[in-house]
Amino acid sequence: MRSDMPMSAPAEGGEERDIVRSVVVPVLVLIAVLGLGAAYYYNSQLAKFKKNPQQLAQEEVASVVGRVSQIMVLPEGEQPTLATVADPSRLKDQPFFAKAKVGDKVLLYANARKAILYDPVANKIVEVAPINIGNPAPIAPTPVPAPATAPDTTKTK
Repeated sequence: MRSDMPMSAPAEGGEERDIVRSVVVPVLVLIAVLGLGAAYYYNSQLAKFKKNPQQLAQEEVASVVGRVSQIMVLPEGEQPTLATVADPSRLKDQPFFAKAKVGDKVLLYANARKAILYDPVANKIVEVAPINIGNPAPIAPTPVPAPATAPDTTKTK
């Protein structure tokens, strides 16, 4: 050994390894455990979605209806159809969508003939309007055949 090297030099290398073992290894283990947990959660949600694809849509409708019902009274006894505004520029010519933004929700109540435009970010009702889904075709009167006239029995020759 050289005499100008301190005797504690090998000990410092050992301390660095101890720090690596005591800090880095547990952090790597924690990252691995969190990664496995996230993968398990993702796969379980995917399996649940594959089992019932409509469940996600039903949960979203229930969530939006729950939030909107805190703001206004909604029609009862009817499950609304839910739509999401994707491109408000295509809807600007319709007065109902004049203030619509991307991500706004539209609740359509067919039986109550009501449409509700809801902003989930601001948690506000933007617009409410009656809807006309289509009037039933008026029932045309059934044509009544004209009474048949009796044939002329007097023949002229």
